[in-house]
Order: sequence, then C-alpha cells, then structure tokens
Amino acid sequence: MRVLLAGATGYIGQAVLKELVVQGYEVIALARRGHDLVIDDPKAVTIVEADITADGDWDRHVPAVQAVVSCLASRTGAPADAHCVDFEANQKLLKHAERDGVSHFVLLSAICVQKPVLAFQRAKWQFEQLLHDSPVPATVIRATAFFRSLVGQLSRVQAGKPFLLFGSGEHTACKPISDRDLARFIVGQLTESRQGTVRRIIGGPGPAITPLVQAKMICEAAGQPCRHRSLPANMFTWLRWLITPLTLFSHRMAERAEFLRIAQFYASESMLVWDEVAQIYDAEATPEFGDDTLGDFYQGVCSGKVPLPDRREHSLF
Repeated sequence: MRVLLAGATGYIGQAVLKELVVQGYEVIALARRGHDLVIDDPKAVTIVEADITADGDWDRHVPAVQAVVSCLASRTGAPADAHCVDFEANQKLLKHAERDGVSHFVLLSAICVQKPVLAFQRAKWQFEQLLHDSPVPATVIRATAFFRSLVGQLSRVQAGKPFLLFGSGEHTACKPISDRDLARFIVGQLTESRQGTVRRIIGGPGPAITPLVQAKMICEAAGQPCRHRSLPANMFTWLRWLITPLTLFSHRMAERAEFLRIAQFYASESMLVWDEVAQIYDAEATPEFGDDTLGDFYQGVCSGKVPLPDRREHSLF
C-alpha cells in the first residue's frame, strides 16, 4: 500500500514515518522545504517538498496513493495558525484524498477536542466534522498527552529547583503515550477496513498520572529530593487579563494572550475521556495502548540514553 504522510517532519510524524517503513509501506512523505528527514530505508520513502498551507498546487508531484495519514498540527495554537494548519491544510489533504478515491484517511487529532474552547481545538473539531461528512472512510485518533509535553520542568529539577504545581497537583491527570507507541497505533489503523468515520481515543499504559506523580517521577530520575512549589491554578487567567488591553494594538500580545489561555486549559483540564453525562473525566474509560511508560522515559532522558525532545513553541517553563 502506498501512503501519503503529511506532517512527516513533526514530532509524531517522524515516528509514524519510521513505523510505516518498518511495516513495509511505500511512503510519500510531505516535507516543508529546508527540513531534512532521517530515513532508515530511503528506497521505501519518496520525499515531496511542499507547503500545503502556501502552495496552491502542492500536490502536483504527489503520485496516486491508497491511504492518507495526517499528523499536521499548528505550531503555536494561535487562531490564524490553527485555522491555516489544523483546518485548511487538512481540508486540502482531504480534497486530494477524495480525488484519489483513497480507502482510508487517518487523522491525528487530540483528546482535548472533546471540549473545544480554544482556537486550535475548534479548528481541529471543525475539520473532524468535515471528515465525518466526506465519503472517504476515516479514523480520527484523539490522543492523550505526549511524553514530549511532560518534560518542560526536567531541566529545572536537574538544576535543584522545585517542581512547579498548580494547586495541589492532583486536580488533573492523563495517560501519557510515547511517540513510538502512538505511531504503532496510528499505523495499525491502516489494516482495518472502514465505513464512514470512526473516532478513537487513545492513551498510554495506565494508571492515570497526576502532575504530583510526575514531580515524583522526575525528581527520582534526576536523583534529586522531591521538592515542589504550588502556584495558583488561575494564574494564567490573571496574566491574560493584565495584557488584554494590549492585544487591541499588538498582534504579538494577542498571540501571547492565546498562549496563556492554552496554558490555563492544560493547568485545569485532564487529558482523559470526558463523561458528558456525569460531567467528569473518567480514567477507567480512557483506552490504553503500548508498553512505554513515562517513568522509564524520564530515566532514559536523565541517563542520556534518550535525547531530550525539542519542545519549541510548546515550552512553558
């Protein structure tokens, strides 16, 4: 099967590319110009340099494919960026898939789309609806937190500083999943026949982990005493209120305000299945997959066996 992979240069996209090759797929990997891809078997991968968001004829050199996998995601989560990437770029991919008559479109979404209140969540949800209405069979994967999103405080703990918690550190929880396990789950969908659109929530191996437990894991891996400091859970909302007047005159401040909204969301909401009836996050109802654990990941990073992921625009601390 020939698969078109969008977002091949991203954190999860790179892992998906590797897994596709391992499982014997022929891959057409879309890559932004100037971004190198590390490929173990160059014969299995055709790289097409194209910018879906900017090139009107981005797919002119893309051969016919039988499936599409999209790991596209906006870098900042700002409204314009989110609409351009999470919605419009995926929309272009879907139109290409419809023209090719592909048998499966696999979309990497996010578990937080269950409660779409932020710009990037609404953009993802909007495209999910578009995909649902398309004749192309599809799987929407709403993944929980990535390991990469949970390393932000590793360096400060290694430096002997306390782990920062919001409130007690036990208000939220997640079942984090590694890039390798998530890639295996994503590629595994290609062997399943689809009629219509199926949504699948997925997390890593349990149990659910709170920020307080994360603090203990990081401190243990770093060989530091478990020290933590509590911050007000609403601090990001307060900061956003302070800069709101400036957003009327500064695009940069408007983006900063959106970043604070995103930070507030993740400081106050769990990355687990949301039970709409009971109005609670349900750890037991959150599916699990894979073998990699967050504790082993922290140990690997601290020992130097695992490289520290580059979080770029996702850095908070």
